[in-house]
Amino acid sequence: MASIIMQDDTIFISGELTLGAIRPVWEQLSRLLSSARGRPLTIDCAGITDIDSAGVALLDEISLRYGSSAKPIHFVQIPDSVRQAWETFSTAGLSAEPPISRAGFFESLGDAMIRFKNNFMMLLYLIADIFYWSAVGLVQRKGQRRGSFVQQSVVIGVNALLIVGLISFLIGLVLALQSAAQLRQFGANIFVADLIGIAMLREMGPIMTAIVVAGRSGSAIASEIATMVVTEEIDALKTMSLNPIRYVVVPKFHGITLTMPLLTILSDLIGILGGFVIGITYLQLSATAFFNELVTVLFMKDLMTGLVKSIVFAWIIIIVACYSGLRVTGGSEGVGKATTASVVASIFFVIMADSILGLIFYFE
Repeated sequence: MASIIMQDDTIFISGELTLGAIRPVWEQLSRLLSSARGRPLTIDCAGITDIDSAGVALLDEISLRYGSSAKPIHFVQIPDSVRQAWETFSTAGLSAEPPISRAGFFESLGDAMIRFKNNFMMLLYLIADIFYWSAVGLVQRKGQRRGSFVQQSVVIGVNALLIVGLISFLIGLVLALQSAAQLRQFGANIFVADLIGIAMLREMGPIMTAIVVAGRSGSAIASEIATMVVTEEIDALKTMSLNPIRYVVVPKFHGITLTMPLLTILSDLIGILGGFVIGITYLQLSATAFFNELVTVLFMKDLMTGLVKSIVFAWIIIIVACYSGLRVTGGSEGVGKATTASVVASIFFVIMADSILGLIFYFE
């Protein structure tokens, strides 16, 4: 504990001038200095046995608040340890940093446009690299890990069979069930086969498969690449003269391009199976009548439309995932944000592409 004694115009401070003792010392000193305001004062520091940054701040505050050129406060008998700490931690004489001025409207607008332009150019370079090295990789396997294409096909396609099949069956089941209630009122039970067949091949099969793959495989790809960026594995590949796009991205691109159409065909078939279950159980249709109607209403164009969509969706998912992963910042927290951004952006662009392709194929 510190003690304060005042004799004539001299204040003697003794003891520890540390954080725990600052408050009573400051209150006592304030009273003494206020009562002696207008007279030059001397503060004897010879008795100070210990001081920390809080004690230094107290001495600075006394000097600034109560000292002046006309009525100065003199600090005398300062021990070497106290003087050294004071010189180290004192902020007297330092000018405060000017407040950061907020950017104006046009500054913010210009900054946003520059960032958009840079991100857009980075995306274009990435797309060009992916398609170029993917085309080269079809005829030249150098620079790719042996077996990586099969491995990625299994991870993206085969391992997703169960979830894609289950969701497609439920979608077909619910879609048929909801339409059956309306069709029965008009005695048009057989048209449930038309509705399920066209809906699954043209829209529901490709888009539901894309959403499942974006959430399952797209997020995994973005997380893997973002982790490689954070742990500097991408830089290590460059140091070893390996192209990261060719070594990491191209096998995934080939794998998803092959497996997405196959998953979409599976989704179509299982979704129709869901509608078939409702047709024979709820609408009392015969299996022969259901499939005869299905074959009558479906055309090759419907199947090809779904397959084209699935390939476009696959490329969107892989490009968005790689873009999100490669521009990650902020360590492990950034990896999570990149993964989330990848899934959200993939689903958004998939739905947007589905709308555009729908207009192209069926707008008359």
